[in-house]
Amino acid sequence: MRKEITLDAIDRDILFHLARDGRLTNVELARRVGLTPPPCLRRVKRLEESGVITGYRATVDPEAVGRGLEVLVDVEIYAQDRKSFQEFEDTVSSYPEVVEFRRLYGRPDYFVRVAVADHAAYETFLTEKLSGLPAVLRLESHLTMKRIKPDAP
Repeated sequence: MRKEITLDAIDRDILFHLARDGRLTNVELARRVGLTPPPCLRRVKRLEESGVITGYRATVDPEAVGRGLEVLVDVEIYAQDRKSFQEFEDTVSSYPEVVEFRRLYGRPDYFVRVAVADHAAYETFLTEKLSGLPAVLRLESHLTMKRIKPDAP
């Protein structure tokens, strides 16, 4: 649960540095933001406890783990009732190939980012999983040619 807090320039600077390198030591982070380590650590803990910082993660090279092909999929569905939306969302969220999934305003209804090994793996995912779902009306796939700006912190 997120508590409302007011962020000052130092808090924002802390967030800037941690978003780029979550493995910074407290001593190094304090140096970069112009604090001594104890108040810097207190600020980081406050940002964590308030829910501003929601976690830390490793950035993984998709090709190194067999997910070098990324496809962006626009999905339109037939469903208009809450139960069908929820079932569709629960099912698609459970697929390990899905690395990002958003419900949109307007059309398409959903945006799905899929990461797989190659074209054959994507065809299998599309034909055996996504297109077979009862709510699906239309799918449009966009294959990624080149990532210009990867996920930014």
